[in-house]
Order: sequence, then C-alpha cells, then structure tokens
Amino acid sequence: MSSTYRGRIAPTPTGYLHLGHARTFWIAMERAREARGQLIFRDENLDPQRCKPEFSQGAIEDLRWFGCDWDEGPDVGGPSGPYRQSERHALFLQAWARLKDAGYIYPCDKSRKDVARAAQAPHPEEEASEPIYPESWRPPLGTGQAADSPGDTNWRFRVPDERCIEFDDGRLGPCAFTCLRDFGDFLVWRKDGVPAYELAVVVDDAAMQISEVVRGEDLLISTARQLLLYQALGLKAPEFYHTPLLCDTTGQRLAKRNRSLTLRELKAAGHQPANLRTSDDWWSGLEDSI
Repeated sequence: MSSTYRGRIAPTPTGYLHLGHARTFWIAMERAREARGQLIFRDENLDPQRCKPEFSQGAIEDLRWFGCDWDEGPDVGGPSGPYRQSERHALFLQAWARLKDAGYIYPCDKSRKDVARAAQAPHPEEEASEPIYPESWRPPLGTGQAADSPGDTNWRFRVPDERCIEFDDGRLGPCAFTCLRDFGDFLVWRKDGVPAYELAVVVDDAAMQISEVVRGEDLLISTARQLLLYQALGLKAPEFYHTPLLCDTTGQRLAKRNRSLTLRELKAAGHQPANLRTSDDWWSGLEDSI
C-alpha cells in the first residue's frame, strides 16, 4: 500500500450501529492508518423508507465515541462530497443510462418474492444474495434501450453466461464465483426510483477514488457482481478486504434485525471502548486482519 490509499466506512442508517459494525469500521480505519492514507465516511442513506436522519447522526456520534476518525465525511466535508448517497442521485442516473445504452441492463417486473418462489431451492448461506433469476425470464437483448428514464420498474444486470469472476481478497486470498451458478441477474435499479446497493457503491467508490473496500465477508458475492459493473462502466475496481462476522454467544451473527446490542446501549451501560476492543470476542478470528 502507498500514500495514495483511500479507504471508506459506509454505514447504512437503518438502525443504530452494533459492535460488529464497529469492528469492521475499526479495521478499515486501522488499514488506512497503516497505509498512511485517507479514510472517508459515507452515509449510505438511499432507502427513504428505512433510512432515518437520527440513525445517520447516531452513526457519527457512536463511532466518534468508539474512537473512529475519518478525513472526509458529512460532518467534516472534503473534496469528494456530497457524502450522503441521497444527495448523489444524478451520478447514479448517469451510470444507469450508460448501462442501459450499452445493453447491459433490462427492465424487469419481477419482485424478489417472485424470484424466490421460482427457485427450486434456497440459494446458499450468502445472506446478501438471492435465488438465481431464471434465464427463461430474460427479455430479448436490447429490451429497454429506448427508455429515457428508469421509470417505475426494476432494472437488472444481465450477467454473462458461466463466466468465472475471480479476485484476490486481502484477507481470504483467491476467491471465485461463477455467473448463473453462484449468482444470477441482479438488481441495479428499484421500481421505487432508488438505485440498488450494487450500483450505488460502485459509482461512489469510483467517484471517491476508493483504493480498498473493507467490509464484512457476507458481501463476497456482492463483490463479484460489482466487478461486473466496474467492467461495464469502464471504471477501475478497488482492492477488497472482507472481515469475519462477529457472532453472539449462540453463534448468531450480530445484525440490526436481530436487535443486537448497540454501541449506544453499551455506552449507556458504562462500557469503555478500549475495553471492548481488547476483549477476546472482539478479535476472535482476526489474528491476521491487520
């Protein structure tokens, strides 16, 4: 790594952050420091139904309390702003248009539930994934290219047949996923007018010149998808470093939907960040992380 290193922490404000988030973001900060690079805070507040301003502000407050620091972000500014995804819609629309004009994406009236019902069996343990989109549902090539806006429909990326997507992860080493076997055509734009996670992070990471993405290993398949988007958009992909997931005493991964203990609850209970970071649970499985 060199001084040109640029990392990022990118919480989604759908709830208050828990210790698992803090550990991933701490690792991202440490890797940026180790490289004598910069760290960017990006508020991924795209979903108007689930993302709340109090959670956006809470993420900044809680991570500051925990000891995290960053060089650019919504609270400190910087040359790559705005740092809230809800304010970057024009960039996402430009990327949608490029993909549409090149024939990489197509309009789709199928919901996630439709895809799940069509699958013969649930798709792997990968939570960020979804069942394989049936190839028989694909429209003819060129469908949708006359559209001048995404409209009120979903748009999917047409993945190449049986291509193997390979990358070297900074922690896990060589990784490989096969199109239409490990994942299928995926959403890039939602019918409610919001770009999907895959497209938004690719556009923003490229625009902010992120050189390494540090995030949880539950997003490995997302990396394979995003590498296809980088290629289709003619953008340089960053390096990737996927951290292990933090689990509770029952072996269940910490998650907002499981109401895992939040950082502010830990703070209210009198815990100190330094003590939390030196506990055995904190570094479990991370011997080679930094």
